[in-house]
Amino acid sequence: MPNAEIITIGTELLLGEIVDTNTQMIARSLRSVGINLYRTSTVGDNPNRIALVVRESLSRADIVITTGGLGPTVDDPTRGAAASALERKLTFHEELWEVIQNRLMEYHREVTENNKRQAYIPEGALALENQWGTAPGFIVDDEKGVLICLPGVPPELERMLEKEVLPWLSSRFSLREIILTRSIMTEGIGESKVDDIIGDLEHSQNPTVGLAAHKGSVEVRITSKAETREDAEREIWEMEDRLRERLSKWIIED
Repeated sequence: MPNAEIITIGTELLLGEIVDTNTQMIARSLRSVGINLYRTSTVGDNPNRIALVVRESLSRADIVITTGGLGPTVDDPTRGAAASALERKLTFHEELWEVIQNRLMEYHREVTENNKRQAYIPEGALALENQWGTAPGFIVDDEKGVLICLPGVPPELERMLEKEVLPWLSSRFSLREIILTRSIMTEGIGESKVDDIIGDLEHSQNPTVGLAAHKGSVEVRITSKAETREDAEREIWEMEDRLRERLSKWIIED
């Protein structure tokens, strides 16, 4: 099973001006096709720093997905940074430029010269048409790993993940597994006490069991990987029965 990392790009994220919802969206999408997510990071709109983070992520992960920085302006540096990280040139794609122009005209927006930047992608990359916006994404299947760069606008990102990226990843990595999660909420008991009661089950490899403390409650999360949804659900139910037996006095029913 391949592993992945996510990089969100944008100085506005670092400044706390906007909330990052893209990481959660991508994480859930990867989970749905059985890809392990090991790390996420955020970097500002600086091409050198973006290239550095991409190189670092590719040194650890099979798949690196970035969001943001694919617009037409000077402070949209992801294309160049991605090319630099992979030691490739940016190449102009006339067909992308035609699509971008047509899309802008559909939106009754002026076509300016800087929009042409969006038609440049790293040499050898697979272009991903953005049917819901003007910024195309791209995939580079490199010997260092797979780099996927997507726009940061959430609705565009969500649709491109579903229609373009997940089918490509499923084919490229012959994905056959699924990851499911289920949470049991408890109250009236502290995290350390829950850990004391179910600590042995937290060593399970599949399904895994983890804890998350919230205000006034403790979440017990079960995660299962299997080739079918039925197998994953069965493993979760079996572990849930064991957890409920031990924590029945404190469980909050859905």
